[in-house]
Amino acid sequence: MRRREFITLIGGAASAWPLTARAQQSVAKMPRIGIIGEAAIWDHFRKGLRDFGYIEGRNVTIEYRSAEERLGQLAAAATELARLPVDIIVTNGSLATQAAKQATTTIPIVMAGIGDPVRAGFVASLAHPGGNITGNSILGPELAPKRLQLLKLAVSTMSRVAFLWNPDNSSHASYLDEWKAAARALGVEMLFVAVRSSDEFDSAFAAMMRERPDAFTMTADYLHQRRIGWIIDFLARNRLPGAYQMRENVVAGGLMSYGANLPDLFRHTASYVHKILQGARPADLPVEQPTKFDLTVNLKTAKALGLTISESFLLLADEVIE
Repeated sequence: MRRREFITLIGGAASAWPLTARAQQSVAKMPRIGIIGEAAIWDHFRKGLRDFGYIEGRNVTIEYRSAEERLGQLAAAATELARLPVDIIVTNGSLATQAAKQATTTIPIVMAGIGDPVRAGFVASLAHPGGNITGNSILGPELAPKRLQLLKLAVSTMSRVAFLWNPDNSSHASYLDEWKAAARALGVEMLFVAVRSSDEFDSAFAAMMRERPDAFTMTADYLHQRRIGWIIDFLARNRLPGAYQMRENVVAGGLMSYGANLPDLFRHTASYVHKILQGARPADLPVEQPTKFDLTVNLKTAKALGLTISESFLLLADEVIE
């Protein structure tokens, strides 16, 4: 081979290599986001990503890992995502966030609609998270007292209310304190119903009914929401009014809800992902709390319960389902 041909060949290979390398780097740089679960609520998160220009399969990859409600299964899903690895893990609920926290201390974790991240030990403070976890909370100041007050207005004869909680949910300790204080202020007795796994629902709710509560309330706990259809049906059969944290539970047949707009929280979670992909550190991104809470009432359910909702109460509602 002549010298000039050899130089041309080497030069051509050298110029081709960077193109190949750049193509490989381009593929390697596509962000990979890990999500535990595949519920419909994640559609709002994906919409939020699209608002920032991230299209699944085109310039971002989303890894889904399904998990049941047990902490061990959530832990396995989080560990698998961390080992891939993904660039960010997005969680919903304290149990999934706890699993992700145990799986990694370096991969950023973004929480969507979490309970109390400070009491749960996920962040040092709302303003200064200080670690690899940030996101938004579903809770705001005075939320429990306001929901209990609204439930009392709707069910004027209420003197004992049952509260469903999950002992494995690290946010729920603060819930118990809040509800106890709110109940004392309104002269209402609280009945705490603990359910930490699916096989406890039947016995726990049977025991609850033996205590004769006048009303029922619950949170957006991951385990409990997976059985929300069963819970709503149980309350309907036993003619027990229920107050929920999520509007979606009222659309499904619950009596009333007072809480933040969960789809908005999921959609807004995408802004944290965008900032982190742009180089921001979770430690420097404050955890946001909702500032607006909506009251939704299902009049069809009220009628089935034999409950008359006053006109003045309906005027307080942001949405009335008939």
